[in-house]
Amino acid sequence: MNQQVHGLLQKEVSRKEFLGIGGLALASLFGAGTLIKLVTGKSLGSSLTKHTASSYGASAYGGSKQ
Repeated sequence: MNQQVHGLLQKEVSRKEFLGIGGLALASLFGAGTLIKLVTGKSLGSSLTKHTASSYGASAYGGSKQ
């Protein structure tokens, strides 16, 4: 496995191939996030949304909701 990774890192690629690989990596990351959301039923940022909704300044008058 180490030799395979080392071989891939040593391979010369054109700019077009590099951008294609980078785009595929980004698409894979977003796809993984969507897959996690599908399996768990919640998004990765849902805990942040709950926390910020009750923070200072969340209400119309600037105080926290309680």
